[in-house]
Amino acid sequence: MSADIAAPPETVWRLVSDLNRMGEWSPECIGVSWVGSPPGAAGPAVGAVFKGRNRSGIRRWSTKGTIVTADPNRRIAWDIAALGLPGARWGYSIEPTDAGCRVTESWEDKRGAILSFLGPLATGIKDRAGHNEAGMRTTLERLKAAAEAQGR
Repeated sequence: MSADIAAPPETVWRLVSDLNRMGEWSPECIGVSWVGSPPGAAGPAVGAVFKGRNRSGIRRWSTKGTIVTADPNRRIAWDIAALGLPGARWGYSIEPTDAGCRVTESWEDKRGAILSFLGPLATGIKDRAGHNEAGMRTTLERLKAAAEAQGR
């Protein structure tokens, strides 16, 4: 899912790569805490690890994230695991446009049988793909508003 944002790629990168702020954009992720970084890393770097805190209604759960791509001003992606099992790959791609940039948020389901069964029980979310599509739409709208406000 994509959004055109009237802000330079550098502005959007600063926002999406600051995972501590993800709770401001996402309707499901309420916060992120860094738990490990590669030596000498400044900002998000491949191999950095974080704990994500999530909620849906009254249900709350945490995940472990690992940065797998960090290409400043262009792309960031991370793998999510729950119960030590692969869950998903999330990412943002940023492409310059004449008016600013186009940001694409992506989600790849990596759940195996165990998480596909346990996930809905823990989160209350039966249609993960539909839920994430709606969440990405909200996230991109909020990100767009924040990035464009910084450009004013």
